[in-house]
Amino acid sequence: MLPTPLEAPVETATRQRRASIGLPKCLNRSEKRFPLTPEAVAALTRHGFSVLFEEGAADSIHYSDAAYLKAGARRVGRLETLQADIVIHLAPLAVADIRLLRRGALLLSLANFTRGNAKEVILELMHRRIINIAIDLIRDDAGNRPFGDILSEINGRSALTLAAAMLADPVNGKGILLGGIAGVIPCEVTIIGSCLAACAAARSALGLGAMVRLFDDDVYRLRTALRQLGGGVIGSSIHPHALENALRSADILVITGEGNQLPVEGNVDCILKRKVLVFDLSDHPGTALRGLVPVDLGEFGQDADLRASAYALLNDRMAASADDPAARPLRRPCFVNSGSAVPRTTAMALSDTFITLLNHISSCEGTGAILPLTPGLQEATLTFMGKAVNTEVARLAEVRHTDIRILLSLS
Repeated sequence: MLPTPLEAPVETATRQRRASIGLPKCLNRSEKRFPLTPEAVAALTRHGFSVLFEEGAADSIHYSDAAYLKAGARRVGRLETLQADIVIHLAPLAVADIRLLRRGALLLSLANFTRGNAKEVILELMHRRIINIAIDLIRDDAGNRPFGDILSEINGRSALTLAAAMLADPVNGKGILLGGIAGVIPCEVTIIGSCLAACAAARSALGLGAMVRLFDDDVYRLRTALRQLGGGVIGSSIHPHALENALRSADILVITGEGNQLPVEGNVDCILKRKVLVFDLSDHPGTALRGLVPVDLGEFGQDADLRASAYALLNDRMAASADDPAARPLRRPCFVNSGSAVPRTTAMALSDTFITLLNHISSCEGTGAILPLTPGLQEATLTFMGKAVNTEVARLAEVRHTDIRILLSLS
């Protein structure tokens, strides 16, 4: 008698869909930085991601489309990059582009709290239920900002590099070096703050032979910065008299930190030299001193001659209006967005950190699942499940703030 056949288990396998990463071309004139190099794209494709990029997306960092195609990415239209699972775009997306995002997609960007049409952008992100994470606000277990610290260091270094080039320009600048020449008094660099950007700027200035003064209202933070920088830096608390004296003799002024108004009486024209270079790396540029007008370096491209010409033009306008006291405070430029002048360095520095973050995301079930698992990611989230979960974003959009922990407990 033949045995009764039994059901045999059939080996099955489910094919996991590859998460797609969209890299649309940035159409914002002031943003030249790009998030990923071809080497980073190759690493992400090896980890199972499908990387989609728009034609010419990396032109600003001088990488060709062929380099990304060789790394395993696919060149597609702008619409397809915007409909990826994860879209990376450092500058604020236009409202028209946000409307093309897939509902519930993950958008990785910078905080961009000073954007012009903030309310309209935020409301559209909420309407599309986009998970918008500001990479510069992400913190790790130790309280460090993996992306924000990189950007701060680049801003500090690039500010002094650009300032040195502008001062050395014999036509538009002063035609001088920062220092390091025997028998010649070095230039004076005054830095407000002692954060990572301030320390990076101080190191660059010291390396070029300048005399550096560092001011901070937090003595403990100032002491830590001076210890890290070593000798050669003059540190002081923000005492009005000492600060005003330093401002009067400064050839380069670098403002970092919160951007709070400094305790200095009068407008900048009564204090600063006529040809002083002011770089504002703070969160709220143009607010530290009355009369500063932010000038975005990204809008002048990567041509040093253009930046120097813009600086000379603004100073000529300031001199032409010297007889009009009401107009004088409106003519002092302060340069912002210095990191966008060195976009390729930024791309190389950010790429490894993006690889780490995206690999964490791929190990979770869905893009939203990464939020409760990754330390410091919740406080970097701006919009989630159609709600404003960041207090500043809620204020800008004039909507009610929602605690993200409540939403995560319900999702």
